[in-house]
Amino acid sequence: MVRFDQVSSQTASKLLTAARALGSAEARGVHDQPLRGKNLALLAQAPGPSADLFVAAVAMPGSPDKTQDAMRRIGEALSLVQQTLAPQRQLVREGDVISEAGQRFDCLYVLNSGCCKVVTLAGDGREQVVGLKFRGDWLGFDGIATGRYTCGTVAIDTGEIWVVRYQTLLSACASQPALMALVHGAMSREISQERDSLMSVCTLPADARVAEFLRSWAASLRERGLRTDQITLPLSRAEIGNHLGLTLETVSRSLSKLARHNLIGFAERRRRDMQIPDVDALGAFVQRCLVPTLQ
Repeated sequence: MVRFDQVSSQTASKLLTAARALGSAEARGVHDQPLRGKNLALLAQAPGPSADLFVAAVAMPGSPDKTQDAMRRIGEALSLVQQTLAPQRQLVREGDVISEAGQRFDCLYVLNSGCCKVVTLAGDGREQVVGLKFRGDWLGFDGIATGRYTCGTVAIDTGEIWVVRYQTLLSACASQPALMALVHGAMSREISQERDSLMSVCTLPADARVAEFLRSWAASLRERGLRTDQITLPLSRAEIGNHLGLTLETVSRSLSKLARHNLIGFAERRRRDMQIPDVDALGAFVQRCLVPTLQ
């Protein structure tokens, strides 16, 4: 829980406002909805690991030790970036363009809160979603080789990014081995994620692709200490299909099939609000879909 004696009065006021916005039930520890949007952005701006643990405690019920460990790892990485690079902090809202394909490269970005989509243009001019980024992820590595960004990055939720000048990063890494290891780790994870995404599109049938997308999304939230049993998808079904190489109709049919198997559930009013009672069950479904392919 936040130790309010260690934060400024302004930050404490923001934290209390955000907590009250979730409702008195959440403030008492009864978690009926995920923490997201503006409230999450406000909480993420508070200094020190205590704010991270506050987000974890409010946002996700159960498994407090695992939740706090995940939040602490990301929080320590962000603290290292902040201490060694003093990045410029910038608030972004849904639809804000962080970088554009073809733009001259001079900065990397670190996502401190919220979510972003990485997009490129297909041969016919259509926007193609090629990646999704969460808190603690780095943005803009694609611009290093050519001096220009090859993909664009767009915020899909309210959040905060940290702007890091590339030359400043190079200078700091020369004298900070821990920072260099952090950047190399971020690059390695991005390569692995792109490989996994390609394998999903190339080897999985449609239903399994959608299930794997939801499993991966929920796993990313869990790694950041957020609840996974109830999530709000910031992407439309058309955007999910775009990302997975599927039509909107195919995505809808696959979601309906997963719902019939009780792997997911939908809120009555908002089709983007979804319940995932067991994330591991989605993974098991994907594995079952793979068996015919492997044989």
